[in-house]
Amino acid sequence: MARRTLGRLLLAPAVAFAALVGFAAAPAQAAVWSSSDQWGNYNTSDGYTLYNNIWGSGPGPQTIWANSSSNWGVWANHPNTGGIKSYPNAKKVVGKKISALSSLTSAYNVSVPSGGAYNTSYDIWDTGYDNEIMLWVNYNGAVGPLGSSVGTVSLGGHTWNVYVGSNGANNVYSFLRTSDSSSGTVNILPVLKWLKDTKKYIGDLTIGDVQFGYEITSSSGGLNFNTNSFNVKSG
Repeated sequence: MARRTLGRLLLAPAVAFAALVGFAAAPAQAAVWSSSDQWGNYNTSDGYTLYNNIWGSGPGPQTIWANSSSNWGVWANHPNTGGIKSYPNAKKVVGKKISALSSLTSAYNVSVPSGGAYNTSYDIWDTGYDNEIMLWVNYNGAVGPLGSSVGTVSLGGHTWNVYVGSNGANNVYSFLRTSDSSSGTVNILPVLKWLKDTKKYIGDLTIGDVQFGYEITSSSGGLNFNTNSFNVKSG
């Protein structure tokens, strides 16, 4: 589960966190913005927000950098232990009910390491943060979705293995691509309509955050995750 970060800045000050884990290595390239703070965040001129979002237990250092919403990345050195350490991401707020959306698509292009344990995923939330819809486009190492398998479905231009569960705070619907992809376009609206109309797992939710990033469990020695292009479009 990728943890949302709104409202968490006061819970764990970045200064205290940095003192515990030390500062991460500098970004691989000169960037307009970078941060090693636990909850470091940055608003772009085109309406996206980037978060460092180190929310799990026992993390190592991590630095997020950005030149724009479509050109950003992360260096992370999390230990080879179980449990999600972070979900650095870029998000766009949609603010429409599913029934009011005529389209919701996203394109991505990433470069990810061959080692470590992580998934590259979309994390889509309703405005009340009661329902979490994850779309895993690639994954590596000892990682797995929450919940139970409910089968395989082809939606939005891809084929997914689907899992349904709860983490005690919200419902989680996970869609794992049956073949890894480092680039592509996802038509998100058919996924939402399948959950709402076909399976009736959700109601006519107002979609809030559409996040995209890297849910990292381990990256021992320091690994780079690069977003070469990314966008979210809705109508």
